[in-house]
Amino acid sequence: MSVLYSFIVLTFNEEKHLPRFLASVTDLNAPVFVVDSGSTDGTVKIAEDFGAVVLINAFENHPKQWDFALKNCPVQTPWVICLDADQVVTQELKQQLINFNEADYANVNGIYFNRKNFFKGRWIKHGGYFPFYLLKMFRFGIGYSDLSEKMDHRFVVTGKAEIWRNGYLLEENLKENNISFWIAKHNHYSDLVAIQEVERMQALNTKTEHPRFWGSPNERKAWYKERWYKLPRYVRPALYFTQRMIFQLGILDGRTGVIFHFLQGFWFRLVVDIKIDELLKQQTDDRRAK
Repeated sequence: MSVLYSFIVLTFNEEKHLPRFLASVTDLNAPVFVVDSGSTDGTVKIAEDFGAVVLINAFENHPKQWDFALKNCPVQTPWVICLDADQVVTQELKQQLINFNEADYANVNGIYFNRKNFFKGRWIKHGGYFPFYLLKMFRFGIGYSDLSEKMDHRFVVTGKAEIWRNGYLLEENLKENNISFWIAKHNHYSDLVAIQEVERMQALNTKTEHPRFWGSPNERKAWYKERWYKLPRYVRPALYFTQRMIFQLGILDGRTGVIFHFLQGFWFRLVVDIKIDELLKQQTDDRRAK
């Protein structure tokens, strides 16, 4: 039987994660493409030793890197699966891929996988983090990277998409066990999110996904974001943290989970709001200086 799908994974200094990811997909005998952005560790050698096709491209942001990958990887299969190096395909999800029959998906262009996210070794089960559906598998040439985003790397497909609720992606960035790495990473992300929100406030950036509460997982996220943008800055981080902790039971994730929800649900959003005000003030000062 011909191979129906290929894997694409982005890397940068992922020698901690790449062997784990590759081991989880070995039995599928599918082509693997690695798009690296200049690793200085053993990432590229690990990929080449595995037999993956490696492409090198300078990194600007995740959506643009995925756009490059989809346009330049010599994929020959009808479907492509786009994953991160710190993700692992579980045995249950692998079995679904082994049993994948294209005839059963004749009218489907995309498939959402269910993700389990880990922070400092703990599965973040509550606070809106599970179930968490990501469009990761789609027909090659139909799915594309959403370039309206600067930080989130979301894929978009036209037509029908299915959700695989059982069988999971496990996501755990071991580098984030060092909290200084996590803070530095999200401080950079907050720059991108603040710029993007200012652009949307000024109608310089439009949404790709149609916001619909009862739509696809991507459309539901767009619906929530539309309401988020209308909330007052500095108040919304507190509201969001309260929602995650109380109404979405984040408190049940224990000490490590509460730290994660505080950092990701409150601190990060508060820093974004501060940076939005800084950008708006800078724009005002620049206009007055002219």
